Amino acid sequence: MRRRKLLLGLLGLAVSSGWAGAYWASRQPLASQPKPTRKAPPLLPQPTPTAVPHPEAPRGFYIPPRRDLRLVVISDLNGLYGSVNYDPEVDRAIRLIPYFQPDIVLGGGDMVAGQDPRLSEERIRAMWAAFDQHVAAPLRAAQLPYGFTLGNHDASCARNARGGFLFQKERDLAREFWNDPAHDPGLNFVDRGDFPFYYTFEKDGVFYLVWDASCNFIPSEQMAWAEAALASERAQQAKLRIVIGHLPLYAVAVGRDHPGEVLLDAEAKRALLERYRVHTYISGHHHAYYPGYKGQLQLLHCGALGSGPRPLLGSPLPPRKTLTLIDIDFASPEITHYTTYDMRDLSVIDQAQLPRFLTGHNGLVLRRDVRWDSLTPAEIAICRARLGSLCRD
Repeated sequence: MRRRKLLLGLLGLAVSSGWAGAYWASRQPLASQPKPTRKAPPLLPQPTPTAVPHPEAPRGFYIPPRRDLRLVVISDLNGLYGSVNYDPEVDRAIRLIPYFQPDIVLGGGDMVAGQDPRLSEERIRAMWAAFDQHVAAPLRAAQLPYGFTLGNHDASCARNARGGFLFQKERDLAREFWNDPAHDPGLNFVDRGDFPFYYTFEKDGVFYLVWDASCNFIPSEQMAWAEAALASERAQQAKLRIVIGHLPLYAVAVGRDHPGEVLLDAEAKRALLERYRVHTYISGHHHAYYPGYKGQLQLLHCGALGSGPRPLLGSPLPPRKTLTLIDIDFASPEITHYTTYDMRDLSVIDQAQLPRFLTGHNGLVLRRDVRWDSLTPAEIAICRARLGSLCRD
């Protein structure tokens, strides 16, 4: 009799536990369920469930499927000259980054708000301390490597008539900050070069080269160093090669369509990168997201997270603050897959809504899914009217 009562009690407990489990399952929010969609615009990812709850993630927040590697790219974080504050989108992005579980975070430059000769050493150090508090320290706490290039507001390479750096003080203090062991970015250096201005590192089979594009001129000796690094056995045996610099090769944004806002001799630099099979050049400075390419080189123009986002050339789209995920699939013909978020509402930017091509003063940039031979006669006529002989693939 006692044994029978024990069996009945265990049976009742199992049934009630099942009912409780079913009840609480029915009470869970629907954010974990994919929402049915009618028909998404071309190239717009379909919503998928979030992996884990996160206070910054709204219902239906899209996270792309993981591939071999995941990179997070941020750029242009600074506020007004001398500011030690960061816009809310910067703090929001940094809080979100660990949630994406990236293998590395890449920075396109302009981490602080310098490039002002009136700034004292104390103020510049305070700006770097604020950057550490808002950005670098949280990334270190999350054990995320941070590969970055310096921007014109960090340590401009602009020179005076005698050949000296106009912002030598800012460059000295940037070097001081990044060579402090307390600020170790967690990189596996191949060649420290003149870190933090130019250097190479490796992560998960990808070879990264950072050059000093904090102004439009890169000296010949640094270009020779870059060529030797890219030609090295270590670089050529890597699964992928990526170069990072602050100024882009070609103009893409309103207010930045001038020779001083892009690298000099862009065609020669592109030819160099193509010669050594660089897949992507990542840049900032123009404060406008555009996933493009020219020739055989992919061009990721990063949007700004901080102050002053800009519209794309010839585009009616409003300026947006962005963060980009790069998912890498070594077996895929495309290799890199972008997911870029508008940081106001964390919506995914639809690539198909961006201009099919851009015509800056120094060349044509095609959107990464548009081929030259797919341009219409009307589009080619517009391009030739704006660029003349520079209107070419």
